[in-house]
Amino acid sequence: MLRDNAASATGAGAADLPQWNLSDLYEGPDSPVLRSDLDAAEAAARAFAAAYAGKLDTLDGATLAAAIAEYERIDEVLGRAGSYAGLLFAGDSVDPVVGRFYQSTNERITAISSHLVFFTLELNRLDEDALAERLRDPSLARWAPFLRDLRVFRPHQLSEENERLLHDKAVTGASAWSRLFDETMAALRVPVPGEDDAAAPEQLTVGDALNRLSDRDRPTRERAAKAIGEVFNRNIRLFSLITNTLAKDKEISDTWRRYPRPGSARNRGNMVEDEVVEALVEAVRGSYGRLSHRYYRLKAGWLGLDTLQHWDRNAPLPGDEDRMVPWSEARERVLGAYGAFDPSMGEIAGRFFDRSWIDATLRPGKASGAFAHPTVPSAHPYILLNYHGRTRDVMTLAHELGHGVHQVLAAEQGYFMSGTPLTLAETASVFGEMLTFRAVLDAETDPRRRRRMLAGKVEDMLNTVVRQVAFYRFETLLHDERRKGELLPERIGALWREVQTESLGPAFHFTPDYDAFWAYVPHFVHSPFYVYAYAFGDCLVNALFDVFQGGHPDFQRKYLEMLRAGGTKRHKELLAPFGLDATDPGFWNRGLDVISGFIDELEAADGGTGGMAAV
Repeated sequence: MLRDNAASATGAGAADLPQWNLSDLYEGPDSPVLRSDLDAAEAAARAFAAAYAGKLDTLDGATLAAAIAEYERIDEVLGRAGSYAGLLFAGDSVDPVVGRFYQSTNERITAISSHLVFFTLELNRLDEDALAERLRDPSLARWAPFLRDLRVFRPHQLSEENERLLHDKAVTGASAWSRLFDETMAALRVPVPGEDDAAAPEQLTVGDALNRLSDRDRPTRERAAKAIGEVFNRNIRLFSLITNTLAKDKEISDTWRRYPRPGSARNRGNMVEDEVVEALVEAVRGSYGRLSHRYYRLKAGWLGLDTLQHWDRNAPLPGDEDRMVPWSEARERVLGAYGAFDPSMGEIAGRFFDRSWIDATLRPGKASGAFAHPTVPSAHPYILLNYHGRTRDVMTLAHELGHGVHQVLAAEQGYFMSGTPLTLAETASVFGEMLTFRAVLDAETDPRRRRRMLAGKVEDMLNTVVRQVAFYRFETLLHDERRKGELLPERIGALWREVQTESLGPAFHFTPDYDAFWAYVPHFVHSPFYVYAYAFGDCLVNALFDVFQGGHPDFQRKYLEMLRAGGTKRHKELLAPFGLDATDPGFWNRGLDVISGFIDELEAADGGTGGMAAV
């Protein structure tokens, strides 16, 4: 998830922060094993095409199962190489040698996998009744979830010739524009002035400058915000070109594939219906008043302000000591919470620390934000974050470790069926955050500290639910309008302002420079319409945690089984053991009610003790 905690050269306990060891994948870019793997994969892909192209409709169930298994084996080799190149690039995207290796590896993988394009297309052309008959064979029945999910895209696939063309051109299309965005953003420096106007401004990375927006000192936040806005506006034509090009590229693909809405392709990939997503979005938008609008009115009062500026959104709360949390303490907090819930979950989370699967250091050129990458089942996941030592960074660690534990547990399903739709991929991460938060909250005895912690949690939940739905709304408006022609930077900024005003409410005033802040959100570039998955996951976890706290029998076992299922089950099957149903119109409000209840508690305390003293 995008959290404004990107890399800088210094930070809390920087000397103690871990870096990952990628040698479990390959020893280095010039590894002979890497070259050998790609050479062997190419030979296997050619042999696979020779053996099966044009023949799938003649295969019995057992032979078709063997073909899928070989296809998975080859694809996992390519996935391992691609993961290594991607992680190396995430660790240093400004080194031209790393950039060249990343691009050349992707090009080689694309060339090899072009020999495999036919396979899923032919699988989807198999007659429904004939496939059902073959699935009676137990060896093929194992692949039923893979075939089920593949055939969701059956109405949207093109001819083999067109699919191959799009596949081969991918490295010079969307992925090339994404790389341009990454390298541009990593290379930008933001000159942030200090208190002394005569002193030379600090030259900060975009991520580190964004981190200043959480500084306790309001003038520091304002100077950073204005400097960021100036840099974004100087580069706004480039960012607008990238955005317009990618939106048009997506429109062309969606039109050819007959997707009804710009977000439909993402929803199909998430194995969730368009209508379910729209129900979530409308439920959140309908709750803006009782959630974000109400909370930020409280926050303005706590800060002693009539109106909040955009640089006040993540301002520390009054009385918050903002104590730096050493890495060792962050580890203890998160592992303690995970282990208290279930010892086996704590043990899996501990592997990430003990075996160098985490990169938390702060350095120029490193990717901003945080992620957990599953790599391949024959290896293990890796986690990237940028640890500044704030409480929010501890929550980020808890979040990404949730992903990591999920990925470890689901790996037993194999490469094709371990991946979880994004709507469910956020379940374990948000649940891990909630476990950690509750553990820390329950250990706190000072009422004022507890209220500050509760307010901080509300802010995180608003960033996860309200802000991400606003992002989704921005993407929807932008992609809809792009279909009528290219959008000027000013128009993109106006759409951004529209959704920010709607979602954050009347407590905020937005200066013109904020119109360019859409430019730094990487999800718009790398994974269009991804962002609603965070709100989906947060609301789902709120409901799930409510079930857990209600003493649902055998909850831990059922929860771990849900994670182990990976992508073999859909959301309806996974939630049924807990008595939950995401297609129920009341489901989303159940999750939103949890946030509203926290704000009720803060509002009551505020009214009882007179403003800032309550926090």
